[in-house]
Amino acid sequence: MNAAARKPKVAGKPAAKVAGKVAPKAAGKAAKPALPEAKAVPLPVETVVDAVRPAYWDEACADLMRRDRILKKMIPTYGPAHLISRGDPFVTLARSVVGQQISVKAAQSVWERLVTMCPKLTPAQFLKSGAEQLATCGLSRRKAEYIIDLAEHFKAGRVHVKEWAAMDDEAVIAELIQIRGIGRWTAEMFLMFNLMRPNVLPLDDVGLINAISANYFSGEPVTRSEAREVAANWEPWRTVATWYMWRSLDPVPVTY
Repeated sequence: MNAAARKPKVAGKPAAKVAGKVAPKAAGKAAKPALPEAKAVPLPVETVVDAVRPAYWDEACADLMRRDRILKKMIPTYGPAHLISRGDPFVTLARSVVGQQISVKAAQSVWERLVTMCPKLTPAQFLKSGAEQLATCGLSRRKAEYIIDLAEHFKAGRVHVKEWAAMDDEAVIAELIQIRGIGRWTAEMFLMFNLMRPNVLPLDDVGLINAISANYFSGEPVTRSEAREVAANWEPWRTVATWYMWRSLDPVPVTY
């Protein structure tokens, strides 16, 4: 079927555009979406239910159910669970580096060894251990160097941690991707899971692309531009819709 002629299974009112947000140009159609840089860490449902709800969550869910018939059916299916934040920016980013291109199980195993070596999980403790010691926990040499570089950025104050809450999404991304080992996808996960930004659309995430394919295109491959078209109806709550898309593929809530 001609991609230009396809219509996603989405109904409802179009969302208003968020002021100041300019979407990047869509890439051409690819046979397979690129793998994300990291894997999510599954959490028990009760943990996600008990955690503090993002202030916008209930409003977002109600709005999405009004305007998108897929989400109208999907959101009630998963009960009161919701996106949660780990809280510590350094830990969130370090965990994402650990999980890049390996399984959830492998990432968790490596992280547990790192916690044993650096129980305070501070930049100073990681720097004291050094890349060689970190690598003994199962990290590749490159990932160990990435974490050391990340720790150096935090300890030296080369990242504006206290200012991130007041910075817009693209400004935070622009700062984070200057750090070795942090790409756009990792930065977007940070926006979603640490800063709890409500309108992030991680188009490089294979899970999101697969979920849009399954839920809106009957499993047919979709382009980034088609995914973006579906997600236009989710604004300004694309983070929330993305979270539910992930859950449609894996009912276990995840965090980074």
